[in-house]
Amino acid sequence: MEVIGKVIVIGDTETVGAAGTFKKRLIVVETAEQYPQKIPVDFVQDKCSILDKYNVGDEVTIGVNIRGNEYNGKYYVSLNGWKINKDKETAYTAEVIEPDQNDLPF
Repeated sequence: MEVIGKVIVIGDTETVGAAGTFKKRLIVVETAEQYPQKIPVDFVQDKCSILDKYNVGDEVTIGVNIRGNEYNGKYYVSLNGWKINKDKETAYTAEVIEPDQNDLPF
Protein backbone atom coordinates (compact mmCIF):
# COMPACT_ATOMS: atom_id res chain seq x y z
CA MET A 1 0.00 0.00 0.00
CA GLU A 2 1.19 3.55 -0.68
CA VAL A 3 0.65 6.99 0.81
CA ILE A 4 1.23 9.90 -1.57
CA GLY A 5 1.45 13.55 -0.56
CA LYS A 6 3.50 16.48 0.69
CA VAL A 7 5.69 16.13 3.79
CA ILE A 8 4.49 18.47 6.55
CA VAL A 9 6.38 17.00 9.57
CA ILE A 10 9.56 14.97 10.00
CA GLY A 11 10.19 14.07 13.62
CA ASP A 12 13.41 13.25 15.41
CA THR A 13 14.40 9.65 16.04
CA GLU A 14 12.99 8.55 19.41
CA THR A 15 14.08 5.67 21.61
CA VAL A 16 11.08 4.02 23.28
CA GLY A 17 10.31 1.03 25.48
CA ALA A 18 11.58 -0.17 28.81
CA ALA A 19 14.87 -1.46 27.41
CA GLY A 20 15.43 1.72 25.41
CA THR A 21 16.51 -0.19 22.31
CA PHE A 22 13.50 0.37 20.04
CA LYS A 23 13.84 3.36 17.69
CA LYS A 24 11.08 5.07 15.73
CA ARG A 25 10.71 8.21 13.66
CA LEU A 26 7.51 9.92 12.54
CA ILE A 27 6.76 11.53 9.20
CA VAL A 28 3.41 13.19 8.42
CA VAL A 29 2.21 13.50 4.84
CA GLU A 30 -0.72 15.65 3.68
CA THR A 31 -2.66 14.16 0.78
CA ALA A 32 -3.90 16.18 -2.20
CA GLU A 33 -7.51 15.03 -2.20
CA GLN A 34 -10.72 17.03 -2.15
CA TYR A 35 -10.56 16.72 1.64
CA PRO A 36 -6.81 16.55 2.41
CA GLN A 37 -5.77 14.13 5.14
CA LYS A 38 -2.72 14.37 7.38
CA ILE A 39 -1.39 10.81 7.50
CA PRO A 40 1.23 9.88 10.15
CA VAL A 41 3.67 7.10 9.20
CA ASP A 42 6.24 5.54 11.55
CA PHE A 43 9.64 4.35 10.36
CA VAL A 44 11.24 1.98 12.88
CA GLN A 45 14.67 0.62 13.79
CA ASP A 46 17.11 0.73 10.85
CA LYS A 47 14.53 2.47 8.62
CA CYS A 48 14.69 5.70 10.69
CA SER A 49 17.75 6.96 8.82
CA ILE A 50 15.92 6.73 5.47
CA LEU A 51 14.17 10.01 6.35
CA ASP A 52 17.45 11.95 6.67
CA LYS A 53 17.47 13.00 3.01
CA TYR A 54 13.89 14.34 2.97
CA ASN A 55 12.60 17.79 3.90
CA VAL A 56 9.30 19.41 4.79
CA GLY A 57 7.58 20.36 1.52
CA ASP A 58 8.85 17.38 -0.51
CA GLU A 59 6.28 15.48 -2.56
CA VAL A 60 6.73 11.80 -1.69
CA THR A 61 5.35 8.31 -2.13
CA ILE A 62 5.70 6.09 0.95
CA GLY A 63 5.40 2.31 0.89
CA VAL A 64 3.56 1.28 4.09
CA ASN A 65 2.38 -1.79 5.95
CA ILE A 66 -0.79 -1.56 8.02
CA ARG A 67 -0.40 -2.82 11.58
CA GLY A 68 -3.12 -3.37 14.16
CA ASN A 69 -3.11 -4.40 17.79
CA GLU A 70 -5.33 -4.67 20.84
CA TYR A 71 -4.56 -3.23 24.27
CA ASN A 72 -6.99 -3.43 27.21
CA GLY A 73 -9.95 -4.12 24.96
CA LYS A 74 -9.22 -1.22 22.60
CA TYR A 75 -7.96 -1.62 19.05
CA TYR A 76 -5.31 0.52 17.38
CA VAL A 77 -3.98 0.83 13.84
CA SER A 78 -0.68 2.25 12.63
CA LEU A 79 1.17 2.64 9.36
CA ASN A 80 4.78 1.47 9.25
CA GLY A 81 6.87 2.84 6.41
CA TRP A 82 9.42 0.65 4.69
CA LYS A 83 10.37 2.79 1.68
CA ILE A 84 10.01 6.38 0.54
CA ASN A 85 10.62 8.05 -2.81
CA LYS A 86 10.64 11.70 -3.75
CA ASP A 87 8.14 12.33 -6.53
CA LYS A 88 9.60 13.96 -9.59
CA GLU A 89 8.03 17.29 -10.32
CA THR A 90 6.69 17.40 -13.83
CA ALA A 91 6.63 20.76 -15.52
CA TYR A 92 3.89 21.16 -18.03
CA THR A 93 4.15 23.82 -20.67
CA ALA A 94 1.19 24.93 -22.69
CA GLU A 95 1.87 25.23 -26.37
CA VAL A 96 -0.24 27.85 -28.05
CA ILE A 97 -1.25 26.81 -31.53
CA GLU A 98 -2.42 29.57 -33.79
CA PRO A 99 -4.99 28.41 -36.33
CA ASP A 100 -3.85 28.68 -39.90
CA GLN A 101 -6.04 31.19 -41.69
CA ASN A 102 -6.03 28.96 -44.79
CA ASP A 103 -7.58 26.05 -42.87
CA LEU A 104 -10.87 27.81 -42.18
CA PRO A 105 -13.94 25.96 -43.53
CA PHE A 106 -15.38 29.02 -45.29
